[in-house]
Amino acid sequence: MTGGSTEHTPGTPAPSHHEAANSVLGKARLILECFELGDADLSLTEIARRTGLAKASVHRLNQELLEWGMLERSGQEYRLGLRAFELGSRAPRIRVLRDGIRPLMESLFHSQGETVHLGVLDGLEVVYIEKVASGPHATRPSTIAGRMPLHCTATGKALLAYGPRELLDDVVESGLPRRTPATVVSPRLLGEQVARARERGYATEHEETVVGYCSVAVPVFGHSGLLLAALSITAPTYRADIDRYATTLLDGVRRLQTMHIVN
Repeated sequence: MTGGSTEHTPGTPAPSHHEAANSVLGKARLILECFELGDADLSLTEIARRTGLAKASVHRLNQELLEWGMLERSGQEYRLGLRAFELGSRAPRIRVLRDGIRPLMESLFHSQGETVHLGVLDGLEVVYIEKVASGPHATRPSTIAGRMPLHCTATGKALLAYGPRELLDDVVESGLPRRTPATVVSPRLLGEQVARARERGYATEHEETVVGYCSVAVPVFGHSGLLLAALSITAPTYRADIDRYATTLLDGVRRLQTMHIVN
């Protein structure tokens, strides 16, 4: 994603708020990105507060975004429009990756009975592009298009283990916020976890993101050897079988790679 002339590539921070606010396109981006996953509708005042833009500017740009379909009206408030979903669904890299791995995810869910996530690297976060769950499993606080830190998620640690060395350095430099009492916030311990994940071929986290849940994740490579994503199984801690999940995930991605379904 771009803001002005600054390119946002994996492993690098997004352009600053100040840079984004220097152009009309940047201001429109601030408006669209101020909507969070839990938001249904936002008022003009709240959008202005979150973006730091003047109300008059927000109102003017909102009218254009409404005409484009990127925003929709909900009474006196605004919500993201269907056009935003349509454009996101057209992203070829994500669509091909998700469609190629979805059958494996469904197989893992049916064989293990636990939630399965597919995440990709974006900046210093993991973005979940697919999730397979049902019933009580679906209530865990994760969702498609949700973002999570790299340092406290199994998917994030798998991406750190097989990503460029500078990615780990950037994550440490940006800070390691604590999400639960079990979250690893020591750069040394995180480095050891990442090294261990690379040795074993899979990463784990035990109640570092959500108390009562743990996860195991493996990297997903294209047939050219390029790191594409991380695939994980998440389960309540009391019934989790990390060794079984790791074995099942590793076997699954090996089969996936031999079939050349993802590039």
